[in-house]
Amino acid sequence: MSVQADDPLEPFYFEHEEQEICGKLVPPITESFQEDYPTVVDRFFTRYYYFKGDVPYQVLYHSNRICLICLAPEHPALAEGISSVNFDIGNVDRSQNVVKGKGKKGGMILQAESTLALLTTANGATYKVPSCIRGKLVEVNTAIVEEPKLLEQLPEGAGYFAILLPKIENCDAIKASLLTQEQYEERLKTKNEGLPQIESTEDRTQNKNKEVLA
Repeated sequence: MSVQADDPLEPFYFEHEEQEICGKLVPPITESFQEDYPTVVDRFFTRYYYFKGDVPYQVLYHSNRICLICLAPEHPALAEGISSVNFDIGNVDRSQNVVKGKGKKGGMILQAESTLALLTTANGATYKVPSCIRGKLVEVNTAIVEEPKLLEQLPEGAGYFAILLPKIENCDAIKASLLTQEQYEERLKTKNEGLPQIESTEDRTQNKNKEVLA
């Protein structure tokens, strides 16, 4: 008969000690645990979406104007499997971007359609990840270059490509150019049902440019 070894972590287990404040007992901290507590994204960001053709990307917009550029949950690369991410897009390496001071001086100025990174999937497909908004590049997430699978594994917001900072005077126009969560879900729904899709301001601008070029 084998004897089970003592649990080495047992000394670190939580043990509630009764405390009294103003004549009232303080309940154990475990009783305040909330399983459905809002995530960081739910608490501090607003979800917006940008389409490059039919491929969706997510913009997490913080109240301080900071924007995280991510893959939308329905991006095809997540289903195909991600094999590599490269910020060297040919004519420039976004990972060499350097900013200084509170004003983030020196950062690259990107347009919504500017290529931010190149993403390659397991089946050889390549996606040009757009900047999604007009703004200053603050930093890129080099961790996903070393471990591309993090984009599939990390929780929402953690697997971002880059942080962009738009100008204050452009914020309203940028928000209007993107799809809200409700508009995004409606677009996915109409696409699945084969109905005419909802266009964002950015879609309409791109279509007008195509008509002019034609």
